[in-house]
Amino acid sequence: MLDELEEVDTEFIEVPKIMTIFLYGPDTYRSRQKLNEIIENYKKVRKSGLNLRFFDGEELDFEDFRDEAQSSSMFAEKKLIILKNIFSNQGFKEKFLKDCKKFVNSQDIILFYEESEVLESDKLLKFLKKSGDSQEFKPLDGVSLKSWIKKEIEKCGTKANPETISKLTEFVGNDTWRLSNEIQKLASFRGGKDIQAKDIELLVRPEIDNNIFKTIDAIALKNKKKALELLHKHLRKGDNPQYLLSMINFQFRNLLMIKELIEKNQPYYSILRKTQLNPFVVKKSYQQAQGFGLSELKKIYRKIFQADLNIKTGKMKAETALDLFIAEI
Repeated sequence: MLDELEEVDTEFIEVPKIMTIFLYGPDTYRSRQKLNEIIENYKKVRKSGLNLRFFDGEELDFEDFRDEAQSSSMFAEKKLIILKNIFSNQGFKEKFLKDCKKFVNSQDIILFYEESEVLESDKLLKFLKKSGDSQEFKPLDGVSLKSWIKKEIEKCGTKANPETISKLTEFVGNDTWRLSNEIQKLASFRGGKDIQAKDIELLVRPEIDNNIFKTIDAIALKNKKKALELLHKHLRKGDNPQYLLSMINFQFRNLLMIKELIEKNQPYYSILRKTQLNPFVVKKSYQQAQGFGLSELKKIYRKIFQADLNIKTGKMKAETALDLFIAEI
């Protein structure tokens, strides 16, 4: 059914029974993409769009859905009924499961679109996976993530080499919502030319790994042994040394910015507004800033700059520059 909808095949018109479609999983950007594809392809076949129905499942009365599903179309067309986030509506689920065979044997299409987490033990989930087409959107990683990024970049009318794509994953991770926004921003900035790694360094704010906070905590406590231990734990995990330095640079820049505002007696809510950082980052950085003096943070920030310069000019290997940075603090 999913393939038929995507290809807008004429056989779609002749499907004899409903096959429920179920889209779910934590990667809501890709599941939303799939939902939009299905809707657009349905509209290509049913140009009137009069038999496309959309219900917010959290507030939906089962009777309203039943009346819609059982009513006949004046155009004798197959309906597409979309139920969004129905799994939190316990009353609806119970009634639907009680009469589910009536709907499965109808002539229309019911698409369940779920953005929240669904337990594997949920009876409705089990029914939908068994009775129709379902697609789970798990977070992408590795080759599958890079392949997806490559396609998204090409959709924006530009290209990027593998090294640039790797840089983007280092800075953003696998948040497909943010990746899409960053790709559009980068493509617009390049004006059709290939995206370069330097563009990412210029325009994309790195996403901080929570473990980086632990490393910063160790530095704040002047615990060089712990800081080095955590640093090398990152390296053993396969994290790129330059990526780690960029994360440390990003966080110390936040600390310096927040410390300066603290020194000016700015209240917390004002710091949150002026920095425009993620609230979690501000909260953690605000706490960490208490362990540093302003002059000390400026000194550390200069050392980060020097370490980065040593790496980029080839004076030091990235791992060596990181070790020296920690040792000199």
